[in-house]
Amino acid sequence: MSGITEKVSQIYSFEEYAARDLEVNRINPIVKIGLVFLFICVIVSFSRYQFFELVPYIFFPMILLAVAELPAGMFLKRTSIVIPFCLFAGISNVIIEQSPAFMIGSFNVSFGLLSLVTIIFKAMLCVAAVLFLVGTTPFTQLSAALRRMHIPQIVITLFEMTYRYIGTLAEETSDMYTAYLLRSQRAKGIRMKDMGTFVGQLLIRSSDRAERVYAAMKLRGYGMSGGGAYAGLTRGSALKMTGRDWAILFIMAALILLPRFVSIPALYMQFVERFF
Repeated sequence: MSGITEKVSQIYSFEEYAARDLEVNRINPIVKIGLVFLFICVIVSFSRYQFFELVPYIFFPMILLAVAELPAGMFLKRTSIVIPFCLFAGISNVIIEQSPAFMIGSFNVSFGLLSLVTIIFKAMLCVAAVLFLVGTTPFTQLSAALRRMHIPQIVITLFEMTYRYIGTLAEETSDMYTAYLLRSQRAKGIRMKDMGTFVGQLLIRSSDRAERVYAAMKLRGYGMSGGGAYAGLTRGSALKMTGRDWAILFIMAALILLPRFVSIPALYMQFVERFF
């Protein structure tokens, strides 16, 4: 259970990177949210056999990783979390679609294997984009930007509460698990006969803890500004788009859309065949 607490603390550690005074962190969060949404939509729009058309998009997370000064090891570790889920989703393609797509030396790459690799690559690119957004934008600015974009308040509230209560739930789980082991010294884990009681107590304790957290939030001004935000937060974070913001938005959007409509691998192959 200590591993759960460690994983949650690692999620919240992105807030430390987002609080740094870097140029990329100072970009309007509305611009970053819009670009990440566009990037994910473009990545998803590729078919499951267009792996080579997706390859140019690997440069986007590499460049942003360097600009945002995020640890490469941690970033790669977070993006690789989706690999097991992609394997479950696409492993059947390898079995069903065995017709050859192309050859690499003497190795035959089937359409099923190509689709599996494409699914994994697409998922990792999408997760990398979201991690970049979280690692360069404080959580309060994300919430304020979503309100500025007129996202339904119920969606924003669920987003805020889920993000904040994950840590509360993990802390309660860790405390209860430690107490259980102290009372059952020979147990290496929660016995099956005690699992129902453990989960029930966890639900009650986390619910009470959530009520106390919400009361503390209200004492600090949550909900007093209207729409569920903290008092003064919405006014202090107007997030108005400037000319610089629009320029960044249009330039980056054009760079994201370019490989979607222009096959860069095909152009490269034509260049190689013509001059080499």
